[in-house]
Amino acid sequence: MIESFLTYEFLQNAALAGIMIGFVAPLLGVFIVVRRLSLIADALSHITLTGIAASLLLEKRINAINEWNPVYMGMAFSVAGAVLIEKLRKVYKHYEELAIPIILSGGIGLGVILISLADGFNTDLFSYLFGSVTAVSRSNMLTVFIITILVAAIVLLFYKELFVLSFDEEHASVSGVNGKLIHLMFIVMVALVIASAMQIVGILLVSALMTLPVAAALRIAKSFKQTIGLSIFFGELSVIIGLITSYQLSVPPGGTIVVTAILILIMAITYRKVSTQFSLKGEAL
Repeated sequence: MIESFLTYEFLQNAALAGIMIGFVAPLLGVFIVVRRLSLIADALSHITLTGIAASLLLEKRINAINEWNPVYMGMAFSVAGAVLIEKLRKVYKHYEELAIPIILSGGIGLGVILISLADGFNTDLFSYLFGSVTAVSRSNMLTVFIITILVAAIVLLFYKELFVLSFDEEHASVSGVNGKLIHLMFIVMVALVIASAMQIVGILLVSALMTLPVAAALRIAKSFKQTIGLSIFFGELSVIIGLITSYQLSVPPGGTIVVTAILILIMAITYRKVSTQFSLKGEAL
């Protein structure tokens, strides 16, 4: 494994991109889960799939754009979907959660049509759905790097605003926080991370990497910052173990990463139950 990693560039790209995704996806995932917006990752991942299908369709119809990277059109669609979700949240002020299933449904419907027009599934589309170690190019890895730096910088700069908005939007509004702008910026970041993560985890599984590590951290952490730290740790652990397992078994990395995250979640839940039982017995004694 180590020898192969030092020899093949695609393994280096996949490992580096995976480590960065393992950091940034749970980082945003904490704010997503706390704000009860877990389904937004699913909605944007399906919109990303629509962008990928549109790109593959154009490649078949127009020979001049064969050099296009489908990832970038996926990102464009994902960001557009994020903006539409924000617009729909304003339309349905008392039913803001409706914006997510509307975009989710629209993404699935349009995606199915475009996939059919592109003559169904092919190897490229399959790798975007479930992830592929060999699909990560150097340019993709650099794109993930830029997005990771951008997201980390924005979260660091606007941490207080994101924290207040996550727990009390009314207090944030009274405090002078521009909630609409911060929320729009946040979901655009989520859209970019989802689009950049799809080649490692896969479009259908990327939302799991944004929520499962956070779910595990919530069972153990005692503060919000500790939740962020543990979420990132569990995310990195899931990606590293998942990529190694994927290489050894020659299976898509998305499945192994998600299964690893599920196992970590089960261990976190078990640990919480056992520690609670021990503390109750200690109090009884």
